[in-house]
Amino acid sequence: MRLRVKLFATYGEIVGSKELMWTAKEGERLGDFLDALFGKYPRLAGHRDTMLLAVNHSFAPPDEVLHEGDEIALMPPVSGGAA
Repeated sequence: MRLRVKLFATYGEIVGSKELMWTAKEGERLGDFLDALFGKYPRLAGHRDTMLLAVNHSFAPPDEVLHEGDEIALMPPVSGGAA
């Protein structure tokens, strides 16, 4: 199945692109996708614990099952501005 991956801020710089198309196996989970992505882009792995994950514009846990055409977003943690 084909997935669209959006990489924000530093993650896009590490990969060299703000967006990727990714091929995954049917029924793959978000965590499995991340393992494969980190295998291809090892510098991303150091960000795993703080990475915000979303599937189709909703935050998602690593056990989320992916489907054909899903859009995955990988975002760094966000800090607040002035109060």
